[in-house]
Order: sequence, then C-alpha cells, then structure tokens
Amino acid sequence: MKRRFVLLLSLLTPTTAASAQTRATTAANPIDLNSASRDSLMTLEGIGEVKADAIIRARPFRAKTELVERRIVPEALYDKIADKVFARPPASMPTPAPAKPGAQPTTPAKRG
Repeated sequence: MKRRFVLLLSLLTPTTAASAQTRATTAANPIDLNSASRDSLMTLEGIGEVKADAIIRARPFRAKTELVERRIVPEALYDKIADKVFARPPASMPTPAPAKPGAQPTTPAKRG
C-alpha cells in the first residue's frame, strides 16, 4: 500500500511543481494583455482557451480593468489575476487629450 502511494505521489509531484513554477514565473513577470500569446495568457489561473481567445479578440486594452468593464472576465477572476497582468497600449493607439474644464465641444460651421 505504501509503495503505491509513493509511486502515485512521485507521478503527481513533477506536474504540481511545474504548475507552481509557471505561476511563480507569471507573478514575477507580469503579462501584457496587448501582446501576450495565447499560451502565455493560459498560464494565468482561471484563463483557459476560451478566455484567452476572448482577450486576444478584444485587444487593444487601454487598462487592465477593461477585462471586467468589457465583461471578458468576471470580477472574482480579475481579482485573482490583476497583479499578474498589465495593459501597455500599443504605439498606434492615440492617447486621449485631457478635457479642458468648461470647454464646449466644437462642431464644424455650416456653409450655406
């Protein structure tokens, strides 16, 4: 009986260690939501093939909070992965100019 338990434990240990190592690596090296591969996204807890594909389709992100705002992941899952991800906007994405207080939106003048 002990022999079977030790054999079973030895078979499970490498997988568990590899999984823990992947999660530790992810925590030390946050993942950019805008450039990460599908496989990289799938290393995050709770992110499988479907959610990884949804993240990729929803790119680009201005902030990582858009995962919840755009309903790509539930808030509970976001809370688990928030410290492991970031969103660096791509260079081609324009940064919105800050609004001037009291400024009225301008419209083109009508020509008649």
